Amino acid sequence: MRKTLSFLLALWKTNLLAAMEYRVAFLMQILGMMLNNAVYFVFWIIFFDRFGEINGWGLADMFLLYGIVAISFGLGTYFFGNALHLSGIIANGELDYYLSLPKPVLLHVLASRSISSAVGDFFYGLISVLVTVTITGSFSGGLLLRFLLAVVAATVVVISFLVLVQSLAFWSGSATLLTSSAVNAIITFAIYPITLFDGTAKLLLFTIIPAAFVGALPAQFVRAFDWTSLGQLLLGATVFLGLAIFVFHRGLRRYESGSAIQVRM
Repeated sequence: MRKTLSFLLALWKTNLLAAMEYRVAFLMQILGMMLNNAVYFVFWIIFFDRFGEINGWGLADMFLLYGIVAISFGLGTYFFGNALHLSGIIANGELDYYLSLPKPVLLHVLASRSISSAVGDFFYGLISVLVTVTITGSFSGGLLLRFLLAVVAATVVVISFLVLVQSLAFWSGSATLLTSSAVNAIITFAIYPITLFDGTAKLLLFTIIPAAFVGALPAQFVRAFDWTSLGQLLLGATVFLGLAIFVFHRGLRRYESGSAIQVRM
């Protein structure tokens, strides 16, 4: 475990040093992403200024929701940036490099790239959560612990879902379009209150597109401790992580048997 952690820290340090070679571009990407998120949130400010709340969710709750989603996506795609490019790596036969090294293949692939703009997501999310705390005045040690746990669980679900979807490239040869749709779907649905959905739609947000585990459920848990929400968060993160690892390694067997040659042809 210690060797794996040291290996990850070395990868992340290398990624950071590479990004800092072009500091202006790095900072511009961060600021650009923060501005993009802020502009998008203006819609909700206008909405809640007019209607007050929607099914028990107010503006402070939306700041919290956006904050958790932005931080989780930012952390996940910065530290495990190849979660957004895994299907291309598989389809182009680029896993050969990782298979030749004595390191955990999936972990090595994911951590080999950092997405610079994800830092902007993280800082925007942090500011958004601080706004929530300022509005509600409800900061406490318990709130901080719930927030940290919620962010970790949501980050695990985001990366696991991306790995799960892109691992289909082992069988389909390419999953670029599917990956793009999956990213858009999980982010889009994660930033809406779960109370807007009912029946089949809510079931889909806990299963096929696990957006509820990334946004609404973590936000609900942070707002107020609940054993049911905690259990759902932990179960969701565990199940999707397990599925992602299982499907990737099943696909890896197919890759090692020669499917990569067929794909490159």
